[in-house]
Amino acid sequence: MNTAMISFNKSSVLALAKNGKRFDGRKLDEYRGPIEIESSISKSAEGSVKVTMGDTVVIAGVKLSLEKPYSDTPDQGGLMINAELSPLSSSRYEPGPPQMPAIELARVTDRGIRESHVIDTKKLCIEKGEKAWFVIVDIISVNDAGNLFDAAGLAVMAALRNTTFPKVDDEGKVNYKEHTDEALPIAKDTLSITIRRVGKNLIVDPTVEEEDASDARLTVSSESDGVISAMQKGGEGTMTIEEVMKAVDLALDKANFLRGKLK
Repeated sequence: MNTAMISFNKSSVLALAKNGKRFDGRKLDEYRGPIEIESSISKSAEGSVKVTMGDTVVIAGVKLSLEKPYSDTPDQGGLMINAELSPLSSSRYEPGPPQMPAIELARVTDRGIRESHVIDTKKLCIEKGEKAWFVIVDIISVNDAGNLFDAAGLAVMAALRNTTFPKVDDEGKVNYKEHTDEALPIAKDTLSITIRRVGKNLIVDPTVEEEDASDARLTVSSESDGVISAMQKGGEGTMTIEEVMKAVDLALDKANFLRGKLK
């Protein structure tokens, strides 16, 4: 029987999770497959990837811009991460300005990358107080079948690693049609893993139905050496200290798993 054709409501998801089961046959700590990263999918971006995680598909693209540094960081470049949840990816999203789910996805992803200093922003500075590279990352949902947080985090990290600088002429004008072989100054591989609580169980890589049945989530951003750079709690439910500790351990383990896909 094709489980994808069956409609599962909240009570059925909770009942399955109580017995350590999921309607697609996975274990509670198991990701959907395949997990694939396709690089350099955009000719106009400085770096781009498409990430597939089961039926969830996201695109991340990077643009570089030469700008005047901020006054409080005159010797550094900058980073900005945006998210667009396309109505084509889910009937839950509407056209127009970014709504709260998109804003939250961008903020959570940005925080993990920024707080761990994935990019050495001082190496982005060309002329102190006058000119520096700014990195703008756009996340676009292609198909939302659940767990956009992990898919977006993996896509952004892979897109940053795929980025090379465009050429700059003698007058300081950027030629976006030609690229150098110089990559972004990436210092770390930081990935964000979101753990959901369904009933009394913690699960990874939830489907949309499992997200709807979840009352709490914890996103843990960690570096390859296990250092935690950021954590964000979501959902209306509270989590005990024991649940938080279990969620952190699970997130660290799964970050290493996805980091293997990244490399």
